[in-house]
Parts: sequence; structure tokens; C-alpha cells
Amino acid sequence: MDFDLSDDQRLLKDSVDRLVADKYGFEARKAYSAEPDGWSRAIWAQLAELGLLGLPFGEEYGGYGGGPVETMLVMEAFGRGLLLEPYFATVILGGGLIRSMGSAAQKTDILTAITNGKRLLAFAHVERHSRYDLADVTTTAMRDGQGWLLNGAKSVVLHGDCADQILVSARVSGGQRDRAGIGLFLVDAKAAGVTRRGYPTQDGLRGAEITFANAMAEAVGEPEAALPGIEHAVDRGIAALCAEAVGVLASMHELTLDYLKTRKQFGRAIGEFQVLQHRSVDMLVGVEQSRSMALFATVTADETNPVERKRAMAAAKVQIGRAGRHVGQEAIQLHGGIGMTMEYKAGHYFKRMTMIDKLYGDADQHLTTLAKLGGLFGRAA
Repeated sequence: MDFDLSDDQRLLKDSVDRLVADKYGFEARKAYSAEPDGWSRAIWAQLAELGLLGLPFGEEYGGYGGGPVETMLVMEAFGRGLLLEPYFATVILGGGLIRSMGSAAQKTDILTAITNGKRLLAFAHVERHSRYDLADVTTTAMRDGQGWLLNGAKSVVLHGDCADQILVSARVSGGQRDRAGIGLFLVDAKAAGVTRRGYPTQDGLRGAEITFANAMAEAVGEPEAALPGIEHAVDRGIAALCAEAVGVLASMHELTLDYLKTRKQFGRAIGEFQVLQHRSVDMLVGVEQSRSMALFATVTADETNPVERKRAMAAAKVQIGRAGRHVGQEAIQLHGGIGMTMEYKAGHYFKRMTMIDKLYGDADQHLTTLAKLGGLFGRAA
């Protein structure tokens, strides 16, 4: 298999890396977080100008027509910069759901607006009792004429406080944990019956608690058979998160190496002490193993067999989660007290890494899933 990037992919990587280096320094990020939305509308406009908001969408929507590899390159760069903007919520999750499940009219309207930077989406699926089970849904949808009425509540909706439209998983029929009977619905964030409470998350991004009380919505795809499409979109999201995690992990490692080379103790740079060299090498091993598993998740993101795809995502999430904890803890410890301060980058990287581990199942959850599926390659016949 050829792992070399094409010319177009190298150009994409260079342009995104340059944007992050020029516009997303640590001090600039702090300034963006103080803006009313908690992120920069100006940066969002630049992402639109560069074509990054249309990266996964077809040319008929003004997009780039890129695949999982292009998404991986962008997300890794965003991980290095700790971007605050709702790229994951709008482009990867929301746009991904519309691209794979929406009608022709919905795709033309929404994907074109996302590409132009004129539409923000959020995906509301977590409920307080559901944890990591996408089929555990009690929010209900009832047909009302040509539309649907939504009732229920969703938690930790990423960037749900600033979204223009919200994609909501809701139950049309069946019991609380039945796989059948779940639909995907699109609701205007400012519609009657929609209440939002936004808040900052631990990693500096934004989340929201959203309640629906007879909120009018429209269906996206088949109203009672949306779960497989939702699971596939979430798997693509996991692959993107793994790529972002590689950027975070690599930055923590590089930051720690620089500190070991400059911090002096007993008249010598502490990086000269062999025990600290061994620990930094262990960090590098974790970074490179995570890079390999993120690439594996990327090339498997469009796998049509849901079991094989789930195995790949679970394996990648296990590696990313465990490496994230190890590399993050080592980065903090090797920096000493400075690693815990809000004024220094190391702690912010570790916070983001911790949130990535928790999103859509932590390492322990996915290890259990992998065991139930018979391991990465399945049980022998």
C-alpha cells in the first residue's frame, strides 16, 4: 500500500500547517476564547476562504471532494493548534450526516451553506442516561402533518449553543434501547420549543444542554431506520478525532523535548539525564503507535461492513486513549509545576487529549467492545 501523499494532499497539508502556525499561536488562542462565541468568526471565514469547510463535500456544493485522508491531514494540524472553532461539530459530524443521509434538497441547501461559512450545525445525541450507547434514546419524534414534533433533552451537544441548525436523534417507535425505530431530525436552533444552555467544556471548547418541547423538525433520511447511518457518521468522527489526537500528542512530545533541552539542574540540561531520555523515548513510541492507528482508522472510515469498521475504530480509540494518558502525564510531570499552569500550553494539550479520549467511548469502553467482537481480526472460524 502506498502511504505517500499526492501533490494535492501535500499542498493541502502545507496550507493548513501554515494557517495554524501563523494565526493560532497560544496567545492568539486565548484571545479567540475570550470572544463572544468562545472562538473566532474571523478564523472561521478564513477556513471558508481556504476551502476547508467544504473539504469532504462534492464540487456540486462548492466543496473540495476530499476523503478521509484529507480530513486526517486537516484534523492533525488542528490538533497541533488546539483550534476552538466548531469544525468537528459542523463539518465532520453535522455535514457528514447530511452528506450521507440527507435528501437532495437538504444537501444542496445545507452543504453549500456550510462550505460558504454561512451555516453552523450541531449533532445532539447524548442523553444523561445513555453514556456511549447511540441506541439508548428517549427523546421522541411524533409526526405532525408534513413535519415532526420533538420532545426530550440532549446533553453535551458540542457547539450546540452557537449552531444555526441542530441534528437530533429521536425515537419514533420501539423501546428505549431498541436499534429500530430511531430517526434523525433537523430543527432550527431558534425554533419555538427549543431551549439551549451553553457552557465551556474542560478543553476550552463549547457544549450545550438542549431541551425540546413540541419543537417542529424535518426528517433526515428514513425516520425509523437512521441508526446505521448515525453509527457510520460517528465512526468517521472517531477517525477524525484520532487524527486530531496525533497532532495533540506530537505537540506535547515536542514541547517536552524542548523543555528538557533548556531546563537546567545541577549545572546541566535535565535532558542529559538518561532516565529522562528513556521517558521521552517512551513518549515518542506512544505518539508513533497512535499515528499508525489513526491512519488505520482513516483508511477504514468508509468501510461498508459495520462490524469490521467498528473493530478498527475501537482498536484505534484504545491506543489513542492509553497513549494520550501516558504522554500527557509524562508531559506534565517532566515540566514540573509549570505544566499545571493555565499560562502554559502543556496542560491545555492534556485537557484536549482527555476530552478526545472520552468522546464516543473511552479506552476502557472500546476495549470491552473489541473483546466482544473477538479482537481486531475476529475469532477464528
